[in-house]
Amino acid sequence: MASDTKQRIMQTARELFAVQGVQQTSLQEIADRLGITKPALYYHFSSREELIRSIVTPLLDDGERFLADVETRENVSARELVEGFFAFHHRHREDMLLLLSELTTLADLGLIDVVLSWRARLTTLVYGPDATLEQQARAVLAFGGMQDCTMQFPDAPFDELRDATVTAACAALGID
Repeated sequence: MASDTKQRIMQTARELFAVQGVQQTSLQEIADRLGITKPALYYHFSSREELIRSIVTPLLDDGERFLADVETRENVSARELVEGFFAFHHRHREDMLLLLSELTTLADLGLIDVVLSWRARLTTLVYGPDATLEQQARAVLAFGGMQDCTMQFPDAPFDELRDATVTAACAALGID
């Protein structure tokens, strides 16, 4: 089945990228690991960039859905926003590691700008459109720190990590 092969290619690429890095992993290595030909890999992905995009697109789509949802709702508490953003990052922590370890590649694909725009949108949701520099700095520390916590403590029980991270982020934001 084509989609099964595509998923296997993506998973193998994730594993090799995590160990070797994106630029150090050739499409031939991915094909060899899977026992398929390079032309078979090209049937599913026309380039390394397309393969990378296919790996990070679900993360980006999920993040966009989360933000669009909270932006359209009235009276979303800052704590609910922080909890939702933590859950999003926890779900996607493996792909977030890829994003962070390959910033140059991802910047070339225009994906870093997307993630940075999320932080600006989150800041507006918490503090409004006229956030002070201090509030913006608090938001960067809180939301960036939440992202880091999901990757820094991969073996921590979800509930404990969520509680500790959300509490710390709320303190950084200066909210209850």
